[in-house]
Amino acid sequence: MIAFILLTALAILLVFIYLRNPYFMGDLNYAFGLIRIGMQLSKIRKSFSSILDSFLDKVQKHPQKTFLIFEENSYTYSQADKESNKVARALWTHAQLKEGDTAALLLGNEPQLVWVWLALAKLGCVASVLNINIRSKSLLHCFSCCEAKVLIVGADLQEAVEEVLPALREQSIRVFLLSDHSDVEGIESLSDKFEKASDQPLSPQLRANINLKSPAVYIYTSGTTGLPKAAVVNHESVWLASFLQAIAGVRSSDVLYLYLPLYHTAGLLMGLCGAINIGITVVLKRKFSASSFWNDCRKHNVTVIQYIGEIMRYLCNTPKRANDKDHKVRLAMGNGIRAETWANFLKRFGNIRICECYGATESNVGFINYVGKVGAVGREHFLHKMSSPYAIIRYDTEKEEPVRNSKGFCIEVPKGETGLLVGKIGKRIPVSSYVNNKEQTEKKKLRDVFARGDLYFNSGDLLRIDSEGFVYFQDRIGDTFRWKGENIATTEVADHLLTVDFVEEANVYGVKVPGHEGRIGMAALKLKENRDFDGKAMYQHVNNCMPSYARPHFIRIKDAVGVTGTFKLLKVKLAEEGFNPAIIMDPLFFLEDGKGYVPMTQEIFASVTEGKLRL
Repeated sequence: MIAFILLTALAILLVFIYLRNPYFMGDLNYAFGLIRIGMQLSKIRKSFSSILDSFLDKVQKHPQKTFLIFEENSYTYSQADKESNKVARALWTHAQLKEGDTAALLLGNEPQLVWVWLALAKLGCVASVLNINIRSKSLLHCFSCCEAKVLIVGADLQEAVEEVLPALREQSIRVFLLSDHSDVEGIESLSDKFEKASDQPLSPQLRANINLKSPAVYIYTSGTTGLPKAAVVNHESVWLASFLQAIAGVRSSDVLYLYLPLYHTAGLLMGLCGAINIGITVVLKRKFSASSFWNDCRKHNVTVIQYIGEIMRYLCNTPKRANDKDHKVRLAMGNGIRAETWANFLKRFGNIRICECYGATESNVGFINYVGKVGAVGREHFLHKMSSPYAIIRYDTEKEEPVRNSKGFCIEVPKGETGLLVGKIGKRIPVSSYVNNKEQTEKKKLRDVFARGDLYFNSGDLLRIDSEGFVYFQDRIGDTFRWKGENIATTEVADHLLTVDFVEEANVYGVKVPGHEGRIGMAALKLKENRDFDGKAMYQHVNNCMPSYARPHFIRIKDAVGVTGTFKLLKVKLAEEGFNPAIIMDPLFFLEDGKGYVPMTQEIFASVTEGKLRL
C-alpha cells in the first residue's frame, strides 16, 4: 500500500514537472552528459592525455576495428597507427621535425591527411591545416603567419605550391609532396620515404613536454579574401570540441559520414576527433556530393552524419526517390540549418534526430540544441552557464558597438530580445588567440562589461533567447556575413576590389537570396572619373584573388558610396535594397561563371530568386 502511494505520488510529480517543463527529460539527460564530460575532463587535467592518447587507447582496445573507410579502401585502428608511425619516422628523419615545431598541411580529405596529422601529434608538433582553396598571396600569408618549418602538400595541389615556390625557397622552407617522386627543384617527395620507414611505435618521450595548454593545431578563419587569421587550438580545446559527439548521443557502434573539410573545426575536431574519442568508424569523403550522399550512407551503413545548413538544403533539393527513407541514419549534427529546411528534411528523409549547435573555433562559449527544437541553435542550461558564463547584451547596430548604461557597463537584454553574445574569459574558460596577431586577438575582447576589470569574448553574433530558454541565431554583426558555410569579411573583400584600376570606392555587404541560408556577397562601387566598369577584368581579378564563396555575385555601380556621421559605410540600407533591377535604377551586374560580370536583367533576377540558377 505504501509502495503504491509512493509510486502514485512520483507519477503525479513527474506529470506536474512535465506540464511545467516538457523538456525536463532532455534537460536531465543533458545534465548527466555534462557531468560525465566534466569528470572525464577533470581526469585529463590531472593526468594529461591528448586526443592522440585516446586514439592509441582505441588501438589497444580494438585494433582490428575499422577506423577509416575511403573510396574502396578501409583501414583498421591498428593499420592507421602503423601508417602514422611510418610518416612520423619519415618526418623525424628527413624533415628533422621535433617537439614544438609547426608543419603546414595543404591536403584535401584523404587518409594521408589523417596519417600526417597523427604523425605530427606523435612527434609533439603543431599541425597548421591550410584551406586547400587558397592561392598565391593568401597561401603565402597563411604559411608565413604560423612560422612553419615545412609544408606538406597533396600531389593534386602541387601546382598551387609551385606558384609560391620561389618565395618559399627564399625563406629556406622545405616542401614535401605526398608522391613517390618529384621532378621540381625545391619540392621533395615524401611517400617513398615513409613507405621505407619502420611502423613500430615512437617513444612518448618525443612529446614529453606537451600539455593541455600546448598548441595542438592552427585552424584558419574562413580565408575569404586572402588574409585569414590562424586560431591557436590547444589540446584542451581539441578535447572540448570532440565532446560534441558524446553530448549528441553518438555510440561506439555508430558509423560517421564525414565529408566536411578537415581544415575546418567541424570536420577535424568535432568530426574526426569526436569519432576517435568514442572509437567509431569514419567514412571519409573528398567532398560533398548530393547525388551520391544517400547511396554512400546505404552502402556503408552510416548512422551519423554532419552538416552545415546549406548541405541539408542541397539534399532536400535533389529529385525525390521512393527509397528516400531507406537508410540507417539516426542522427545529424551540425549548424546553420533553417527551420523550413529542417522541417522539410525530416518529412522527406524520416525520423532523424537533428542536433543543431552553435560555436566558433576561437570562441569560449557554444550551445547545443539537445532536445531538437526546430529552428533553435541551442538551449540554456544552468550547468552549462555555470561552467561557461555568458550573456546576451544590447547592441547598437548603427554605431556597431554594445550599448552601455550611465555607469559605463553593458546591459543584458531580456528574454525574447536580440543582442550580442559575449562569453566570460577566465583561467578555466580562456579564448583562443590568433597566431602572431595580438591586435586581432584583442579586438575579440570586451572589457568592463558588467564590472570593472572583467573580460568577455565578443562573438560577433546576434542571438535571441526565448521564454523557454531556446537560443536562436539572428545575424552576424559588423563587417562579416556567412555564405556557403564560410565567414566573409567584407572589409577585406573591399580591399581587394579597391586594387582594380577603375574602382575608387567599394562597399561590400551580404544580401539574402530566397531559398539559401546566409547572405551572398554584393558590392557597391564608385568608379574613378571617366572610367567604365569592365566586367571581364573584374571577373579575372576576383577569380585570381578570392575563393569562389567570397567573390561578390552582384555589383552595383553608384555615383557615391554613402557613409554614416562617423564615416562608416552604410550597409544595412543597401542590403535591404538587394539586387532587383526593377527597383534599383543604378547599373547592376551579375557574376556569370565563365563569362564574367554581365548586366543584370529581370530574367536573371527571376532565375536567381526562383532557384533555377545555381549560386
